[in-house]
Amino acid sequence: MNRRAQISLLLLAGASGAVDALAFTALGTVFAGVMTGNLVLLGISAGRGFWNDVGAPLLALGGYAVGAALAALVCRGVRRDDGRGVWPGRVVGCLAAQTVLLGFVAVTGGVLGGEPSGAWRDVLLVVAAVAMGGQSAAMVAAGTGAAPTTYFTGTLTTLVTGTVDGSARGAGQWWVAGRLFAVVGAAAAAVALWRAAAPWGFVPPAVLTAAAVVCQKPAQRLRRAVTSVHENPLHSPGNGTH
Repeated sequence: MNRRAQISLLLLAGASGAVDALAFTALGTVFAGVMTGNLVLLGISAGRGFWNDVGAPLLALGGYAVGAALAALVCRGVRRDDGRGVWPGRVVGCLAAQTVLLGFVAVTGGVLGGEPSGAWRDVLLVVAAVAMGGQSAAMVAAGTGAAPTTYFTGTLTTLVTGTVDGSARGAGQWWVAGRLFAVVGAAAAAVALWRAAAPWGFVPPAVLTAAAVVCQKPAQRLRRAVTSVHENPLHSPGNGTH
């Protein structure tokens, strides 16, 4: 995996940490991306008989499932790795759509003063969960050119076991550790910003995701595709070939 992919993964891991921290802090004490946590919260609420508390985990689970399903449909059949760490266009497109969703959360959250309540809180939670589900499915579609960026139990396990048995060596190990630190650092930064200036608190996830998309150079790839069409006379609209 090359540096471009590693940096994109680092940014997406940070975005995931920021989204989950903000969801837990400001959107109903649940997670937008960590579905294991939501399943446990759902079980706790059911076990204690607090049926009014099952709504938020269910909304997050439903939103995540929708996002993952949509991304899987969009990315169906893509070539998973070109050997250069460049993610397929449809994968990058899903991340761009995620940026738009998180941008909506940021703008709406800002308009609401950073402390949404009632129906708006539920709406923002669902939209954030859809974005995280889409990110997770997009990384699955990217194959070996990517890695998980919304759940990190396996990442931590791989890092620890690889360090102990010697299978995790070189720069790759440091990138894996960097993703774990990115989750913690971005979560802390997002919550600190939310506490200091609540209307701006939901901005970091959208910025981090947008940076990950830019890191994949989608504009450059689009220009290359357009140039390729113009340089191929068989596909030129003016050559009379149908």
